[in-house]
Amino acid sequence: MPEYHADVPGIQPQFAGAGGDGRAELFRHEVLAVVLQVRGRSLGVLLWQRGAPPFEGEWALPGGPLGGAERLGTSVGRHLAAKVDLTDIAHLEQLETRSDPNRDPRGRVLATAYLALVRAGIEPRIPADTAWHPVSDLPPTAFDHGSIVGAATERLRAKLSYTNIGFALAPETFTIAQLRDIYAAAIGRPISATNLQRILTRRGVIEATATAARPTALGGRPAAFYRFAAQSLVVTNPFAAFRPPTAARAP
Repeated sequence: MPEYHADVPGIQPQFAGAGGDGRAELFRHEVLAVVLQVRGRSLGVLLWQRGAPPFEGEWALPGGPLGGAERLGTSVGRHLAAKVDLTDIAHLEQLETRSDPNRDPRGRVLATAYLALVRAGIEPRIPADTAWHPVSDLPPTAFDHGSIVGAATERLRAKLSYTNIGFALAPETFTIAQLRDIYAAAIGRPISATNLQRILTRRGVIEATATAARPTALGGRPAAFYRFAAQSLVVTNPFAAFRPPTAARAP
């Protein structure tokens, strides 16, 4: 697989800034993608294994140099499609820009990271040197990519509490039990299916469809299928992030 970082022949530094002596300095600028997907019972991130120094053998986020005429979002989409063959992105948003002068031992490189979400059940074709890893058990990572994965995971978990971002993790239709498993994997702890259904229905985040799951041999009422009311990001509880933390109970 081609090198994801900006040491590619023909790619020139793209960011100009003032040095300590007032003269202009040129920095490279790259885009990185934190691709997250619920896989089984855990939240996974897509990483590729570096085949050359620095950090040879360690795992890195997909991405690459920002083109001189590109927007950031266009650039990250291009790199994902070309290098990881990943086009099934349900949601993409800018996460943060890293500017530590020492984050890359080869020279200063600015990195703008994006959060990219893939629906559960989709199996993108990925190269042999690329694999999914649980965010809770990352392998040794290159540069500052491990902490970027952590920042993306925190962003997703926060947004699950006050937006409908679950639409980008779940299939188009699902049972409440399936949605509970997806939320539990993304959040990293068990949650109640009853409470999840009550909250998301009350906020208008999900709605019932006209179909139901096939009856099982055990009998009982077939489970209803639901879907997200909107397929783009919507803030559903704007004050969730401002609630004070719950006071700890006395032992």
